[in-house]
Amino acid sequence: MVTTHNLGFPRIGSKRELKFALEAYWEGGFSLNNLETIGKQLRQQNWQIQQDLDFIPMGDFSFYDHVLDMSFLLGNIPERVKNLDGEEIDHYFQVARGRSACNSSCNCSVLAGEMTKWFDTNYHYIVPEFTKNTKFELNIEHFSKQLDEAKEQKGSIKPVLIGPVTYLWLGKSYDHTDRLSLLLDILLAYKQLLQFLVQKGISWVQFDEPILVMELEKEWKEAFVFAYNALENDKINILLATYFGQLKDNLKVLQKLPVQGIHLDAINARDEVEAVINGLGKAQILSLGVVNGRNIWKADLNAILEWLEPIYTHLQERLWLAPSCSLLHVPVDVSRELKMDSEIRSWLSFAVQKLDEINILAKALKNGRASVKEELKANEYFINQRQQSKRVNNPEIKNRYLQNRKAMTCRQSSYSERVKKQIAILNLPLFPTTTIGSFPQTPQIRQIRNKFRKGDISWDVYENQIKEEIEYCIKQQEALGLDVLVHGEPERNDMVEYFGELLDGYVISQQGWVQSYGSRCVKPPILYGDIHRPAPMTISWILYAQSLTKRPVKGMLTGPVTILNWSFVREDQPRSETCYQLAMAIREEVLDLEKSGIRIIQIDEAALREGLPLRHSQWQHYLDWAIESFKITASGVSDETQIHTHMCYSEFNDIIASIAEMDADVITIETSRSNMELLKAFENFDYPNSIGPGVYDIHSPNIPKIDHIVQLIHKAAEHIPPQKLWVNPDCGLKTRRWEEVLPALKNMVEAAYILRKDNNLQ
Repeated sequence: MVTTHNLGFPRIGSKRELKFALEAYWEGGFSLNNLETIGKQLRQQNWQIQQDLDFIPMGDFSFYDHVLDMSFLLGNIPERVKNLDGEEIDHYFQVARGRSACNSSCNCSVLAGEMTKWFDTNYHYIVPEFTKNTKFELNIEHFSKQLDEAKEQKGSIKPVLIGPVTYLWLGKSYDHTDRLSLLLDILLAYKQLLQFLVQKGISWVQFDEPILVMELEKEWKEAFVFAYNALENDKINILLATYFGQLKDNLKVLQKLPVQGIHLDAINARDEVEAVINGLGKAQILSLGVVNGRNIWKADLNAILEWLEPIYTHLQERLWLAPSCSLLHVPVDVSRELKMDSEIRSWLSFAVQKLDEINILAKALKNGRASVKEELKANEYFINQRQQSKRVNNPEIKNRYLQNRKAMTCRQSSYSERVKKQIAILNLPLFPTTTIGSFPQTPQIRQIRNKFRKGDISWDVYENQIKEEIEYCIKQQEALGLDVLVHGEPERNDMVEYFGELLDGYVISQQGWVQSYGSRCVKPPILYGDIHRPAPMTISWILYAQSLTKRPVKGMLTGPVTILNWSFVREDQPRSETCYQLAMAIREEVLDLEKSGIRIIQIDEAALREGLPLRHSQWQHYLDWAIESFKITASGVSDETQIHTHMCYSEFNDIIASIAEMDADVITIETSRSNMELLKAFENFDYPNSIGPGVYDIHSPNIPKIDHIVQLIHKAAEHIPPQKLWVNPDCGLKTRRWEEVLPALKNMVEAAYILRKDNNLQ
């Protein structure tokens, strides 16, 4: 037989039930009992969907983040929260977002935990915090309840947890404590956890150790060997799961570990499968992730079977099949896409369909291909249809976008020359204030867009209502005293999806939501073919905003690398080629904005860093084409036009030279949660252009205090000349409410006034 299983399922629900329940709870309109009921319903629905698998995962559900869940399971709760009044759920949400629910017993504001990207995905996790006083004390109650729920379901249960070494690696020491000095203590907690699972009758547990696909220092490799020798337990089987990349030199480490099973990402590491098989112990099982857990295209089942059949002949019952990684990173069910172009929909596979693919492959291996003849025939038809489609490959577009590319990557003059001309035209004060782009997406704005999408209102009515929202944004910014304004982006549902709707080569799903963090869900557009900009995309909205004020209004665009990294992307050509096509399309929009008289244009590259390969040795190739793509979009303008870019959660200390090579006149970055830690990059690197370190954490409802903002800018001025510093939030404000945004920005502007009067910063 072939054993089938899954590494994790989307937790948000097919209708984003978790999002709406969380936000209702936080706002006080939902009781904790209601929230927990929704959570239980979602878990049961997910287990029901996966009932045909031999092993069903549990522990993959979370009310906010699975890494934060692991911190609470291990009793690793920050002291600033642990000693507060309130229930555990209050402490949980305070670490996640700085505040619990409005009607909770303890809703006081605290510093939220640092948030960063989960490897090279667009999922964010809450960073575990370590100090010399960190102790791990197993807190099993919440986990135990979910396990009991799971055991009531049909099928075998496989708990899914972050492994001990990866958990330590993901965390951050705030007093320079060596994270590996905590290994012995954390292993005691993991041993207790294994004993608990044995008592519950669990036969297999999955420990995720994705850092094995990264370049590790010797002590981390040794930590793996030490840890899993210490955890060896003959009463329970450990499946050690790696994903997102290749093992390379860490394959030798993996082969030393006394685990009963290994999961390998056979999408990214297929070339290593033979070596892993050759190193297996006689009783070890091998789980192969044969269906892509991070993209939405149908798997070529016949091609996979050609490759798998000899492996199955060799391994027999020791072969397990699964997606390459957790299905957290794909939407739930493509069958709900009733409005999508039927041909393109037939090429897609979301989480539910990926499990179907796993079951078809397993049945074909066990019973022969004839047992799934019709399924394989249909799959082959759709695979061939996509490969041959003229909608996918357009030679005219390919040739047009590949001509004269290199000549488009240089500004007319150096920054030192450009900035003089920009100062003369813009006449901005010291510490100019601005925002990153978006303002609150109110229910009214969403309703307007929804009515227009459904055809309930005409374009004229829609346009007038959006203009009213833009006018409101401009008036609020002028009243606050901001120096550089934005139009607020009320016409945009998402910074990437908006452009996907307007570019040829994209299709937009209606229900293709995935979790970014907490209740924040995104709907990545699907890039299926060659890219072309048929018409201007932002000009009319920006010009209307500029007509309402004498202050400069930024043209707001999303950069090609971010559009690429936050889309579901075609995999039939190099990502670099697709990115160049996007760059040319955005370049056309930049030039049209400049021709229309817009003097500041922001090209956001929020996702630049997350596209970095997980191994440092592979970074330069990616950075070469990513930076070139940005420069293609930005370099056609005159010296007088000021180019901004924004990066969020970009720990870019190690790529600061590449950031400088982008040659944006102003870069804005996330720094508030990390207390300006990112600015350490400038201690040894003389960054030539201007920079706006974020001083307002927009992912928390907390209102920043004036003195805290002043303190952060003083800290930034230790590394960057005041004449090059801007004052701005961390990111866009679309997820916040006006009653939070206005006082926060008022404090930010007031802080800038104080800074301008500070003689020490003149």
